[in-house]
Amino acid sequence: MKVLQIVSSISLIALIFLCLAWELWLAPLRPGGSGLVMKVLPLLLPLMGILKGRRYTYQWAPMLMLAYFTEGVVRAWSDTGLSAWLAGGEIVLTVVFFFAAIYYAKFSGPSHQIP
Repeated sequence: MKVLQIVSSISLIALIFLCLAWELWLAPLRPGGSGLVMKVLPLLLPLMGILKGRRYTYQWAPMLMLAYFTEGVVRAWSDTGLSAWLAGGEIVLTVVFFFAAIYYAKFSGPSHQIP
């Protein structure tokens, strides 16, 4: 179960850094960065709960990832060059987080606790 918490934490932090780098330096919509960098803010909401292993956060945070997965799919399809590759990275990180968090929530439930 600790592995799932570590994978969830790493993938969430990596997604935060990917989104920041993508919209500020690597392939922003406008030179010098764009306001789309604000998409990182919702990712900060579950960060502390994920790092602390709070089961409730692991239950709702995967739903947040669906928006980022959708953005990644749309931009991988419509963008070209580096932006399309970064969108692919966003897709991978959201899928990894989604499944790690879902399984952490499942296996940390009361029915899976050792008496």
